[in-house]
Amino acid sequence: MAKKIVSDELWSIVEPLLPPPTPRPRGGRPPISNRAALTGILFVLRSGIPWEMLPQEMGCGSGVTCWRRLRDWHEAGVWERLHRTLLEHLHHAEQLDW
Repeated sequence: MAKKIVSDELWSIVEPLLPPPTPRPRGGRPPISNRAALTGILFVLRSGIPWEMLPQEMGCGSGVTCWRRLRDWHEAGVWERLHRTLLEHLHHAEQLDW
């Protein structure tokens, strides 16, 4: 089995930083989970493939869906908070040499 892109440990750090889901009053297809979207985002960013070539077999939704979530999280300041939080974790684990 392949290694998870978003480990449980990483997810426990990221999840509290994400904005709450927006209500969908008109119904429609339920959105993919934030964890699945993060998996798709990290896969595309690490592999360098185009968004539209994100494999459906991964269960991350479409590349456009992941791209939109990336955009929305960027606008919400998630990436800046995540960067700061991960640096703090590394510092407390004595894994950074400032």
